[in-house]
Amino acid sequence: MSHRARLGQYRLTSPAGRFAVDVGLAGAEWYRSDVPRKRLKELMGRSDMPALRDCVLWLGLAGGAAAGGVALWGRWWAAPCFFAYGVLYGSASDSRWHETGHGTAFKTRWMDRVVYQLASFCMMRDPTVWRWQHTRHHSDTLIVGRDAEITAMRPARLARIVLNLLGLVDVPVALRLMAVHASGRLTAEEQTFVPPEQRRSVYRTSRVWLVIYAATVAAAAASGSWVPLVLVGGPRLYGASLFVLYGLTQHAGLGENVLDHRLNTRTVKMNAVNRFLYLNMNYHTEHHMFPMVPYHRLPALHEQVKDDLPAPYPSMWAAYKEIVPAILRQLRDPTYFVKRELPSTATPYRGPLDGLLPAAEPVERMSVQPG
Repeated sequence: MSHRARLGQYRLTSPAGRFAVDVGLAGAEWYRSDVPRKRLKELMGRSDMPALRDCVLWLGLAGGAAAGGVALWGRWWAAPCFFAYGVLYGSASDSRWHETGHGTAFKTRWMDRVVYQLASFCMMRDPTVWRWQHTRHHSDTLIVGRDAEITAMRPARLARIVLNLLGLVDVPVALRLMAVHASGRLTAEEQTFVPPEQRRSVYRTSRVWLVIYAATVAAAAASGSWVPLVLVGGPRLYGASLFVLYGLTQHAGLGENVLDHRLNTRTVKMNAVNRFLYLNMNYHTEHHMFPMVPYHRLPALHEQVKDDLPAPYPSMWAAYKEIVPAILRQLRDPTYFVKRELPSTATPYRGPLDGLLPAAEPVERMSVQPG
């Protein structure tokens, strides 16, 4: 099978998606480590205070960096201010979008909704489309033809990944989708997971956002200054690199078409700054197993289940020492994947080690027995 044909399997309208449904990989029951019911209820307990603290710090730092950059405009000292602002806007917003999208960051629902709308705007992700898309990502994680959030396909689109370090693919795509949605349409793939009753909200949001971006461009033109664009929209370009680098640690190079998150998801130890920017999503295996546990309780959840999981990577550097060779090898051999090793204390894997057959096998003829 050619690389183009294999990449085509990842489309939600491809035969691979129908295959996943037919063999029971779609919407299947996933393995979860055993956590006593009482303890899990404790871990799932919600609180406003951790998220309020982190949100105030996030917005305060972003506001301070933006004010410093504007005040120092035209001087070299503006650069570090806007770098910090870009990271807080174009990268840290991703984890805020993620946690409030799950509805677990705050105990108070309206707080989740407000931050979710703000973070969605910063990341140029329609809040309705992406809520449903991310729901699919959790129900069908790395199931080919079902999961729209697979970043490192087999083979990986390396140019796309590199360009997205500066948002050079995601942003044009997002703007194009805004135009499509504003015209009252969804793409064929979006129609597979966005319920009909939710679609008017998508169209309305895109129209409002396009007005905001048009006003920003007009303000820049009227003032003869780049400042409006550097503050609104621009950070999604120049501040995107960390969100891409964090995101690749989650699943890149691991097993596809399996029903055990220990095979397709990584937990990576990070320092305090990265954990703040990423809102503890480095505990990603734990998050996928128990997505209703708030981000601030993920370290405690890790301690609860760590004996049943592969050893966490000690750093991002350690993770990338595995990810980069795996992606490069998959360019030559798309059937290759990294097999995670479980400790002796863990429940053994169930199901196939990887659901994809060799690249020459047509998707219609695949045969796999999910665990």
